[in-house]
Amino acid sequence: MSALDNRIKFRHLQCFLEVARQGSVGKAAQVLALTQPAVSKKLAELEDMLGVQLFDRSKKGVTLTAFGEVFLRHAGASVAALREGVDSILQARRGDLLLRIGALPTVSARIMPDTVRKFKASGADATVSVQTGPNALLLEQLRLGELDVVVGRLAAPEQMTGLSFSHLYSERVALVTRPGHPLQQDHITRLDRIQDFTVLLPSDDSIIRSTVDKLLITHGIGHLPDRIETISTEFGRDYVRHSDAIWIISHGVVAKDIEEGILIELDMDTRDTMGPVGITTRTDLQASASLEMLIDCIRQVAEGIQA
Repeated sequence: MSALDNRIKFRHLQCFLEVARQGSVGKAAQVLALTQPAVSKKLAELEDMLGVQLFDRSKKGVTLTAFGEVFLRHAGASVAALREGVDSILQARRGDLLLRIGALPTVSARIMPDTVRKFKASGADATVSVQTGPNALLLEQLRLGELDVVVGRLAAPEQMTGLSFSHLYSERVALVTRPGHPLQQDHITRLDRIQDFTVLLPSDDSIIRSTVDKLLITHGIGHLPDRIETISTEFGRDYVRHSDAIWIISHGVVAKDIEEGILIELDMDTRDTMGPVGITTRTDLQASASLEMLIDCIRQVAEGIQA
């Protein structure tokens, strides 16, 4: 171990990773419960020890330099390994195991309930934690060892560094409304007619937003005059059920609502929005027997999914 290794402390890595995640020293300081000068000092110390600039600073925030991008991969892996070591000791002392699953909304309702029921029925002695959130956040938590696996759509190539994706099935985007909606009653199949109504769209940080934008552009829709952006399934479901709004969302999020007649899918061609859904893990992950069993349960449940 070099003298440099001895000088770099966990707090240096923690500050670096949080600033990289937030793109802001101030926001990172709030998350870490530190003062902004304290975080800036740790970053300056780290850059001084490494002899390179890790961030480009501007009034808009901070962005990683080329050196910072390289260091991010290794720092994230180091912190994740440390967390795994601590978790292993704590689990050994308590005699229990916690499996942390990140699930996009498209699978949290469609796959995870049946998966956890099947896993529990197998007699596995482990606690399962299911967390939902934007894809970028879940993948970052996976890299840092805060999650063991993420289930959802395949991310962009630049987001998959150090990660491995295993395909389960493909899924399309759906346009859904309340029963008795005017477009459903009139059997309208032209997508441009949605411009006459309020449209709920996934927000910019949603993994399917670019897919939805391409769908709209393909059908000559450059701008929706009355739009609401949200990633909240609870809000979307309630808003659409009590208005004439149209909700553009991953089919998996509303599959059970459609099956039960709570929502109606408009008869519009969205085959071009098909995208792969699967399991994302870290390439350096050494899965426990319990995690392997849980992943097998995910695969078994997914086998029954139809696009």
